[in-house]
Amino acid sequence: MTKRDYYEILEVSKSASREEIKKAYRKKAIQYHPDKNPGDKDAEERFKEAAEAYEILSDDNKKARYDQFGHAGMNGAGGFGGAGMSMDDIFSHFGDIFGDLGGFGFGGFGGGRQGQRVSKGSNLRVKVKLTLQEVAQGAEKKLKLKKYVPCKSCDGTGAEGRSGFSTCSNCNGTGQITRITNTILGRMQTSSVCNVCGGSGKIITKKCTTCYGEGIVQDEEVVTIKIPAGVSEGMQLNVSGRGNAARRGGVNGDLIVVIEEEPHLDLVRDGNDLIYPLFVSIPDATIGTTVEIPTVDGKAKIKVEPGTQPGKILRLRGKGIPDVNGYGRGDLLVTVNVWIPRDISKEERIILDKLNLSKNFQPQPTTEDKSFFQKMRNLFE
Repeated sequence: MTKRDYYEILEVSKSASREEIKKAYRKKAIQYHPDKNPGDKDAEERFKEAAEAYEILSDDNKKARYDQFGHAGMNGAGGFGGAGMSMDDIFSHFGDIFGDLGGFGFGGFGGGRQGQRVSKGSNLRVKVKLTLQEVAQGAEKKLKLKKYVPCKSCDGTGAEGRSGFSTCSNCNGTGQITRITNTILGRMQTSSVCNVCGGSGKIITKKCTTCYGEGIVQDEEVVTIKIPAGVSEGMQLNVSGRGNAARRGGVNGDLIVVIEEEPHLDLVRDGNDLIYPLFVSIPDATIGTTVEIPTVDGKAKIKVEPGTQPGKILRLRGKGIPDVNGYGRGDLLVTVNVWIPRDISKEERIILDKLNLSKNFQPQPTTEDKSFFQKMRNLFE
């Protein structure tokens, strides 16, 4: 299924300010809120879609990557970006947008969702080196990460069994402190996170002896990621939920994958095009030849026409790098360079003197000239 443009989802322009994007998202979230549209699967998908769009466009770095690379730069075929957000993710990430609107926010239509806030783990950042062939074809990489994971002894709660908890007396287990104040506009209700339990609604009375009440421990984890074809040096891909686990439950952080390209022995990348410097001898440039050149997928034969001049560019269409957004593929550009020998023998000098083009220039070589060129080519090989 093709994803819709994030700007189209929120109905804002690319030049929209952060406040305009926030306002547009608030409008969509209210319109498609599950409490307002019970049982409506389409509305729920629109709700998730708007949250995903806001997650990207409200972050300057993610927005810049999206503007440059589109959806492929955010979620290139392996779960990157905001794709796959659960309802819990959405309410935990964006509840603060509506938390100060007097109950007219997440849960404001039915009151069922406002309350405990869910923490989020920190992001991880890792560099991945790719060969030019992997860049052209896409790659699947297994990464061994040292990260925080939920403690197995307490299932990430930080408490020693069920008896290790007690209900927070400050918020009565809601995780929120609600205040009502009288203003000239009437009674206003505001909510904030409980400063005692941090929004969890519970107090640990007996800490887990493995994680000492943190709910997380350091461990190693192997993560498999898919990298789309056409990525480039410095591009960052976001793998949602594969970062550090959050303290005492919550939402995992993200894994930020930074792309590095390994230099190719023969080919140079220029955007989606590849450049190969081809060196031919004077005889080959004069009477023509067929040579084999490297490509990102293997090898290809190319014909050098008679009389090819230095600096000539021969184009092999579709032999470059695929566009990361799926808009075709670049070309392989072969730049012809004529190799001039530095040291020649006496016999070679005699041949070259007879071939002096300033004396014997002809628009097209004759059969006799070709025979002569062939003798000279043999001397250079």
